[in-house]
Amino acid sequence: MLSWPAPKSLWLSDIGPIVPADQVTSDLDYDVAIAGAGFTGLWTAYYLKKSDPSLRIGVFEAKFAGFGASGRNGGWASALFASSKSKVAQLYGADASKRLYRALASSIDEIGKVVAGEGIDADFHKGGTLTLARNKVQLQRLHEELETERSFGFGEEDFRLLDPEETRLRIGASGVLGAGFTPNCARIHPAKLARGLRDVVVGLGVRVHEASLVSSIRPGRLEVNGCSVRADAIIDALEGYRSALPGGSRFTVPVYSLMIATEPLEEDRLAAVGLQDFETFADERHLIIYGQRSRDNRIVFGGRGAPYHFGSGIAPAFDQDDSVFANLAETLVELIPSLSGVQVTHRWGGPLGVPRDFFSSVDFDRGAGIGYAGGYVGDGVTTTNLAGRILADLVRGVTSDVTDLCIVGHPRKAWEPEPLRYLGINAGLRMAGAVDDAEWKDRPAPWYSGLLLSMIGQ
Repeated sequence: MLSWPAPKSLWLSDIGPIVPADQVTSDLDYDVAIAGAGFTGLWTAYYLKKSDPSLRIGVFEAKFAGFGASGRNGGWASALFASSKSKVAQLYGADASKRLYRALASSIDEIGKVVAGEGIDADFHKGGTLTLARNKVQLQRLHEELETERSFGFGEEDFRLLDPEETRLRIGASGVLGAGFTPNCARIHPAKLARGLRDVVVGLGVRVHEASLVSSIRPGRLEVNGCSVRADAIIDALEGYRSALPGGSRFTVPVYSLMIATEPLEEDRLAAVGLQDFETFADERHLIIYGQRSRDNRIVFGGRGAPYHFGSGIAPAFDQDDSVFANLAETLVELIPSLSGVQVTHRWGGPLGVPRDFFSSVDFDRGAGIGYAGGYVGDGVTTTNLAGRILADLVRGVTSDVTDLCIVGHPRKAWEPEPLRYLGINAGLRMAGAVDDAEWKDRPAPWYSGLLLSMIGQ
């Protein structure tokens, strides 16, 4: 087993103490006011200011830029989308699905270009993703994914299967029967990216107001710290924290994901672990896990399993769940046995935003002057960049190659009221674990496995 000290976030501890700046203490007036200084809000501000330097833009954040999921996630800038290619095609057609996924893949390179061009040290390295198959059902699922990729016109350069030996040459994982590999993912340090992007937009003339709680969003106005902020355009970029607004819990619910990080590994352990090109990694289980090798040679590993809290509740205490942390540590050692005995130095968590249909969306109501982007279901590092570019164009009334993507104007469906929401989401988490358990034991899939897939947009 792994051992660990008191709770501490790796990403935020790496960048040292943060002193919130430019707190709102009086009424303000802007051309564009953005609620939320995570990736969505910061990318939107960046592309708006780059396109039109004359715009007066204010970004408002309750804690500090990068406090939420943007500064605490697994560090995958991937081409993943919450809904599958097939699900997107069912709704909008195969061509729309392909265009969306191509846009996401190109957005990874866009992030890399901005990071390099703006001098943001975010540990960006495009080494791809390994998705492991470690039982027969998982391997079958990989073959089905390969068929889906080819049916949409994605070739070897986008996704390919590795045999067991090829997989073992890349990662020292146990019991591998094969893996899927895509080059369309970059490892990043999320807090460095968030804080670096914050510094860049401030340098461009954007005001980022930290320690400034948005309590109300309505046409032409935000309420912030009891003050009134007027703006021609308002952007809702609150994501997982939207539930704190009146009525917000019905459109995006906060679901917690937790993480651990090991101490930096010595050379002999690194050789056994692999990941020489800093590939991100996961496997084909339903109760999602995800990991990366950091620049300082830690294994940073996370997963779902923490419960949804009644009423879309958010609290610092929910970032910590000893049973989930213990399960993550056990799962990591079972997956990569050479990590046995390595110390866990950090463990943390936070909420991510989940829409009812597991379909991210972007929109701007020109009549009301209110824009929105979110519902990333944990796959937002890259999607936020795409959303920021879309919002920048929509706010300025510009038609571009991204403003007609199928996520634009996708209707948001309300979640069920409590207690149905609480019962349904937590039942889904238990179903995912039960389906995984059946697959590991080579048992027939439970009767509700199809229901589970439909619930999560697959």
